[in-house]
Amino acid sequence: MREKSSVEEIRERFDHDVERFSNLQSGQVSTVDAALSLELITEAAARLTPLATDLLDVGCGAGNYTLKMLSKRPGLHCTLLDLSRPMLDRAVERVSACSAGRVTAVQRDVREADLGECRYDIVLSGAALHHLRGDEEWLTVFARLYRSLRPGGCLMISDLVAQQTEVLSAYFRERYGDYLTVLGGTEYRDRVLAYVEREDSPRPLNYQLDLMREVGFREVEILHKNVCFAAYGGVR
Repeated sequence: MREKSSVEEIRERFDHDVERFSNLQSGQVSTVDAALSLELITEAAARLTPLATDLLDVGCGAGNYTLKMLSKRPGLHCTLLDLSRPMLDRAVERVSACSAGRVTAVQRDVREADLGECRYDIVLSGAALHHLRGDEEWLTVFARLYRSLRPGGCLMISDLVAQQTEVLSAYFRERYGDYLTVLGGTEYRDRVLAYVEREDSPRPLNYQLDLMREVGFREVEILHKNVCFAAYGGVR
């Protein structure tokens, strides 16, 4: 089997895909229930942290998650983190037009970024963590995200997730393929599934919730799951 895409390959693809990630209404159409998950994780964050002042958006893309969060908490200071400079530039442009707070752009890999200690009330991550590879990377990143939060702060995630059994993995891949076929036909289906296979390495939802508890989150929540996509999070 071909090795997974490198960080540089992933960055290059996203550098040329800004427009597709700039739709606040749909988020990303190849993601099942993208708009619903966007609403759920931002509304959950707003309700969990009514006095929030500082937001970190991990893998911010063109800024959809931060924009949705600002529609609920307009005064937030926003830190936007992404691999792709064109994505960051678009996110800063869009967020700055809607934000009364500071907007800070950081072009870094979350595996290497200095996220600080007790700096944020809300951390959002939309369709980014599935690029993590081995167990050590997952543990390191979840621990960093936990430490970056203030006590009572929340991490909210919307992402591709795996299944824990091969039989169900095959079944949900088939269901996802059917969804993609309805969206754009068999060529579109095959193209999306090919880059998922090449680029992504999602972990099961239970694995990630257990990892949140391991690094210190006192509460974890499943907000939504449909086929191989989920919205979930934790409270420090």
